[in-house]
Amino acid sequence: MKILVTGGAGFIASHIVDAYINLGFEVVVLDNLSSGKKKFVNSKAKFYQVDLLNLDKIKQILLFEKPQIINHHAAQISVRNSVSDPINDAKVNILGFINLLEAAKDINIKKVIFASSGGAIYGDAKILPTPESYQPLVPLSPYGVNKLSSEYYLNYYYHVFKIPFISLRYSNVYGPRQNPHGEAGVVAIFTLKLLKGALPIINGDGLQTRDYIYVGDVVEANRRALISDKVGAFNIGTSKETNVIEIFKIIQRFTGSNLQAKYGSVKTGEQKRSCLNCKIAAEKLGWEAEVNLEQGLLETIDYFRRMTT
Repeated sequence: MKILVTGGAGFIASHIVDAYINLGFEVVVLDNLSSGKKKFVNSKAKFYQVDLLNLDKIKQILLFEKPQIINHHAAQISVRNSVSDPINDAKVNILGFINLLEAAKDINIKKVIFASSGGAIYGDAKILPTPESYQPLVPLSPYGVNKLSSEYYLNYYYHVFKIPFISLRYSNVYGPRQNPHGEAGVVAIFTLKLLKGALPIINGDGLQTRDYIYVGDVVEANRRALISDKVGAFNIGTSKETNVIEIFKIIQRFTGSNLQAKYGSVKTGEQKRSCLNCKIAAEKLGWEAEVNLEQGLLETIDYFRRMTT
């Protein structure tokens, strides 16, 4: 079976590509390398450097490669960048995805696996951990809006063009290969700063909570999605809340740093609390998070330590 992975040079999807190849699948990677790195692309994967906004090129590639599965991770991933430039966010994350689906409907696609965001779709939910059935869905950022919009497009293409899909609503993913230089990914940012002796900044009071999930568990969710016959959206998280101050203190302890964080201003569009109920993923996909926070942070810190020495 041939699987096309968009964003396959990025943090999460490059790990997924590795796993699919290790399972014996043929993998084709599409990435414009705007944030991904060519060195992350598995040497056994076929690689195309292409932008999803180039509809003609995307159609040519899909007609030539004829993948059976599309795993879509290519995206503008920063919530804060989506707030500062919602037009670009919509171009990349909505129009780029529509281009991919338009190309997909012309070939015999068996399934689309979509990287959605449980951390952004629900907004500041009144029920925590938040289930997939929660209403109303009120995203607090253009990033959350585009992920929710993309799920509606998936439903449209499923009902009209019979393309099955699984949408994986991730909580806050962390782990090796995460970009520590942008505004997203507090674990990677804190880790690299403390390892280099630089001053970390906590935005707001640091009491905002997230459901932090290790990238290896996310990879396993994508494996389960590959073999499942289910259709719909599934939360992928740990169902545990951790605030930013707690994350900082654990990383500080594991890196052996004595540096104290500086507190900065609250960022526009940032949720106060986020945590996902993942019972449906357990029941229907047979998936549960297995890596606890301290274990995952140790793995992540070890990776960045090796990268900086």
